[in-house]
Amino acid sequence: MTGVVYKSTGSWYSVKSETGEFYECRIKGKFRLDGIKSTNPVAVGDHVEFDIETKGDETIGIIRAIADRKNYIVRRSVKLSKQTHIIAANIDQAFLLVTLNNPTTFPAFIDRFLVTAEAYDVPAVLLFNKMDTYSDQDMEEMQYLIAVYRSIGYLCLEITAKDGTGVDQVKDLMRNKVSMFSGHSGVGKSTLINTLEPGLELKTKEISDQHQQGQHTTTFAEMFDLSFDARIIDTPGIRGFGVVEMEKEEVGDYFPEFFKLKSECKFNNCLHLEEPKCAVKAALEAGEIPWSRYRSYLQILEGEDESYRKDIYAEP
Repeated sequence: MTGVVYKSTGSWYSVKSETGEFYECRIKGKFRLDGIKSTNPVAVGDHVEFDIETKGDETIGIIRAIADRKNYIVRRSVKLSKQTHIIAANIDQAFLLVTLNNPTTFPAFIDRFLVTAEAYDVPAVLLFNKMDTYSDQDMEEMQYLIAVYRSIGYLCLEITAKDGTGVDQVKDLMRNKVSMFSGHSGVGKSTLINTLEPGLELKTKEISDQHQQGQHTTTFAEMFDLSFDARIIDTPGIRGFGVVEMEKEEVGDYFPEFFKLKSECKFNNCLHLEEPKCAVKAALEAGEIPWSRYRSYLQILEGEDESYRKDIYAEP
């Protein structure tokens, strides 16, 4: 049988078959070691082949193969830094919810998410939430942030999930697609999903409390079918976003505004550091590239994943 993975708990997988039935499935031990260096070899969104086994009154599925993924979103595992964690697979687009405060979404986090999306071929949309809660000064800061990412070419939407402002735009983008929602705990992700599909009644307090306690290591996602011909992959709130190792020469390619200038650099393998006649550094000095983006680039280039998490996302 074939189906799509809708939920994972680490050892059990809820798979929706082609006929629309759900089966609780497991994978055989050896499958975990089959050349996969991930904490979760099977991810939500995966298309799988599985067999049904009946033992007494119990019927379970055994996953025996994963179809090739068209893309996926991956980050460095929280506790096992040398391993990766696939957040979701076969995604048409990824929405990142951003809030200026309560909680703060730092540009460094946004950039790491966007770089990963670029690297793994996932179109990304930024949703700037809680727009009704900001002071005039906060609003100026938020509008500057929005202008930065719009100038790069990212679609940025201003929404207030609580009262539904701007949510219809999000819904229109989601039709006929598989969309992943991500962001820190408390940014309003569950509130937004409940506004999009009130019948789901996702719990909004539970994830927030879990975050406050610092118990953020479980990062399993879950897919839902929505009434307006869309599927959503909801991901529990995450703090840091450890970028999976990339070659230094390729990091700049995942910053679209850097990539556009790459051909103008004197050297083909320019890392945009101290090289002469670097078009990226020239644009930076001219104010055409924000310093926040360049700082994020340097952090990723230097592999500052651990210090990045400790400095910005300290335990409460």
